This record gives sequence, structure tokens and C-alpha cells, in this order.
Amino acid sequence: MSVISAATAGATGPVSEPAEASTPSAPGSQPYGFGPLLLRLHFYAGVLVAPFLVVAALTGLAFTVSPQLDGMAYGAELRAEADGRSARPVSEQVAAAIAAHPEGTLSAVTPGDQGATTKVVFNLPELGENQHTVYVDPYTGRVLGQLTTWFGATPLTTWLDDLHRNLHLGVVGRHYSELAASWLWIIALGGLALWWRRHRGARGRARRLLLPDLTARKGVRRTRGWHASTGVWLLIGLLILSATGLTWSRYAGAHFSSALEALDAGRPELSTTLTGAAGPDSGGGHHGGPAGATPVDPAAIDQVLRIARTDGLDGPVEIGAPADASSAWTVTQVDDVWPVRKDGVAVDAAVGTVVSRNDYADWPVLAKLSSLGIMAHMGVLFGPVNQILLAALAVGLLCVIFWGYRMWWHRRPTRADRRAIVGASPVARGAWWGLPAWAIVVGLPTVFLLGWALPMFGGTLLGFLAVDLVVAAVRRRGRRDIATPISPAPAGS
Repeated sequence: MSVISAATAGATGPVSEPAEASTPSAPGSQPYGFGPLLLRLHFYAGVLVAPFLVVAALTGLAFTVSPQLDGMAYGAELRAEADGRSARPVSEQVAAAIAAHPEGTLSAVTPGDQGATTKVVFNLPELGENQHTVYVDPYTGRVLGQLTTWFGATPLTTWLDDLHRNLHLGVVGRHYSELAASWLWIIALGGLALWWRRHRGARGRARRLLLPDLTARKGVRRTRGWHASTGVWLLIGLLILSATGLTWSRYAGAHFSSALEALDAGRPELSTTLTGAAGPDSGGGHHGGPAGATPVDPAAIDQVLRIARTDGLDGPVEIGAPADASSAWTVTQVDDVWPVRKDGVAVDAAVGTVVSRNDYADWPVLAKLSSLGIMAHMGVLFGPVNQILLAALAVGLLCVIFWGYRMWWHRRPTRADRRAIVGASPVARGAWWGLPAWAIVVGLPTVFLLGWALPMFGGTLLGFLAVDLVVAAVRRRGRRDIATPISPAPAGS
């Protein structure tokens, strides 16, 4: 793998390189096969997309430590010590929260456990997607604080999440993260293919692929070894980050959701419609009922929780208030640490029965994989180990990008008459003409399909091709002008 060409080193420079990677093809003798095309695409994508990957890596690195930052910033709201005491009834804690925050509509309650406070969430119309969360000490029933939250996330985590997703630029900013995710897997796999080609047939190929050659002389050779071998170690993690990042992107994410819906492979909804009632189904979403829903009696929460526990829902849970009088309460497991617990039940508090159930074991495979991938991307699936792995991926990606740009600089022409700041492209334009006919016939529809599924990839790929063609046309015209002799003026003119 490499994020800037594993052989971006191909431009003419002060260090001699093998012909495959260093000598641009002469006009009229284009190289044959996939290697030159991979190399040129890898070069363009590495140089032009890498800045977006740098931003994604830096903002993602900041997000990996959000739980620890939350603990420092909001410890007074989030933590409560048992000190040998038993938790008070949840209904009592909710009543305390309502007394401290009478505005809004009760949406959900997450009972405190293992040193965490109870979170009582309210919908307010003026907050839009955000909500107001009141934090209650489960052992004393005392309100410890209030925060404006987004899907349960604190203001600090929400700020870091927005920074990573859209740089606080709203919908426009989401294009940067989708562009990075769309190209990351292509750059990674392309770099792996180039590194594999370089060592095909060599003795000890596995070692050469996985470890840098420390005996290589300083310069582009040694830098390339660190760049590519580090990328190989990061490959699986980068592919997972790319795939999971695309699932909630603006355009590719919409296509992914449509595909899940067409395959009937999405996450099943928990029906909350009470038997014989005509009310709408709330679906058991993050926010429970909509703002302005019918007020509910918090005294029923204790019974609802007891019924859910009896029905097998152990561990941390979220209790969702009914959307209206014809809807049931919901209780869903919210344990995101492997092995995850995601079962849910809908409870009719009036008669004390479970009216529907949604078991994680019954989810379609794609829904499970999507959910697990997203939790891994967010750093919660394996607890602190997940955070460490994500941080290592981010730092490793930054190193690979740095080494890629360093190679580009190493390969710059240094002769006095050809001096340049950076190196040129390692392969002449038009490398795709060297592909066999069957590859073009199969490849073009594949690229169009990828461009449709990943619009940010398709659009920027067209941009790369357009720039390449324009620059080639301008340079050809410049060469023709230089080569055209100037006719002498007629005598006597």
C-alpha cells in the first residue's frame, strides 16, 4: 500500500532508478500493461487527494480521544460514585430531572450503571436535532448538571465529530470527507499492487513487502521502503475506514442505504404500535418521540424496565418514551463493546406485556456488518484497544503521506538547466492506451459503475483526466511551435 505513489519516485532526478519506476515513456512508445496506468493514477490521486486524507487523519485522531476529553470536561455530569449505595428507582430520578427541567418532552432515559450517571433526555422544538440531557446521580437522585446533546453525544464530542465529518462547514464540508473515503481504498489497493509488482519474482518477497530495506542508500529508495511497507501494515485498517466512512457519506451513503433497502438487508425496526391502536410507528429511533409528543407518566418507567429485564435485556439499556398514546414504550440494549448487545423490546405499560421484539441475532448480515463497522470507525467496538488502533492508523497514514511527498521532492530534477521544486509524473500521458483491448472493454463499464456508486470518485477522476488531456495538448502545441522553422523574409521586402 502507499498513499502517495509507491513509486511516485518515477520522475527524472538525481538518483538512478529501475526503468519501470523512473524512466518516463518516450512519445510514441507507450508502456504496455496495467502497471503504468496504476502508477500514473496512483501518482495523481496521491498528490491531489492526500491533503484531504491529512485533514481526515488529523481530525479523526482528535476524535479517537473524545471519551477521555469528555471525562475531563464533563466529569461532574457523567460520573457518579456508588459508595456502597443502591440505585434509586428510575422513576424517582426522572421526576428529579423533570423538576429541574420542566420544559420540553421526555424522550429517553438511560439508567446509570457502573459509575455512570442517569441520562434523562428531553426534546425541545427550538433545538432541532439536538436535545437537552439532564444528568442525575442514580444513588442520591440529585441532578448534577445539564447539557445540550446530539444523539447522546456531549457538546465537545459533537464538535469533534462535526470537525471530522464536515469541518463545521455543513453540507458543503461533507464533500471533503466523502472525497477522502472514496479514494482511500483505491489509493491503498493500487499502491499494494505497485509494491507487489516491484518485488515479483524476488527472493524473500514477503519480507521485502512487509519490511523496509534499511540497507538501501538514503534518498528515494529508503523513503519508498518505509512508505510502502508501512502502508502494507495499515492496509486492512484503511480499507475498513474507507468502507465505513462511505456508509454515512452524503452521496455514496445514500446509494448504500438504497442498496440495503432493495436487498431488504437494513436494520429491522422495532414496531411500537399497540394492538388495536391506529397511532403511527415511532420506529424506536434515537430520539424516541417527536418534539411536542403527548406527555407520558414517568411512574411507568420502573415497570417497563422490570418487564424488559425479565424478558432478557441485561446490561446498559435506553428506555424510549412513547411517541403518543397509541404507541408502546421501548427498551433497547446500547452496549456497543464487543460482544455487542442490541436487542430491543416494545412494552405496553398499561397491561404490562411485551408487544414486539427485535433481536440482534435476527438482523441481516449486512446490517450487522454495517453496524459493527461504524462502531469500529467511531472507536467504541473494542473499547480503549479500538481507540489505540485508530490512533495508530491515523499516525501511520500521516507518516505514509509524508514519505510520499518526500519521495516526490527527492525525485525533482536538480540540473542547473532543469531545476524544479518537485518531481514530475513517473509515467507519460496516455498510459491507458497500452492496456489490452479486453481490459478496456471490461474496465470502462466498471469505472462508470464505480463513478455512479461513488460520485466523488467519479467526478474527481474525470477532473484528473481532463487536466491530463489539457496539459498534454498545451505541451504538444508548445513543442510544435518550437519545432516549426521561421521562414526568411523575401529579398527586397
